[in-house]
Amino acid sequence: MGISRFNNEGYVDLTPYKAIMSVESKKKPRFPFHPMVYICSPFAGDVETNIDNARRYSRFAVEQGYLPITPHLLYPQFLDDDSQHERDIGLFFGLILLDKCSEVWVFGDYISEGMKAEIRRAQLKIISLKYFNTNCQIRYKLNRIVANK
Repeated sequence: MGISRFNNEGYVDLTPYKAIMSVESKKKPRFPFHPMVYICSPFAGDVETNIDNARRYSRFAVEQGYLPITPHLLYPQFLDDDSQHERDIGLFFGLILLDKCSEVWVFGDYISEGMKAEIRRAQLKIISLKYFNTNCQIRYKLNRIVANK
């Protein structure tokens, strides 16, 4: 549905059209742009606590205006983390999603093997890394470094 340029009698009448279009163009989008951020945190070990933490970290990202990508909350829903083959598939899928993100946020004091792979991938793809403690307080960040050629 659009705004008609014609009046009730079928004649072109641009005055109301321009007025309505001016008002429409000044409206803020219902949902503004949210850059995607990859949530990197432990999964294995104390799985229940780690899932709760990943949910909290994802919520924190939303509150900061980001769209969180948290594969370890998604793929264990239908892939068996106890099967090395299925775990590798999940990690591979996560790395594909990581490539689409503008930043990687690393949470916690412990860096698991899966997290190390994600951090290496972010460094390879020159994606900014931010490190947070378990209370979502930033510890430090590594910005993208673009080499001059």
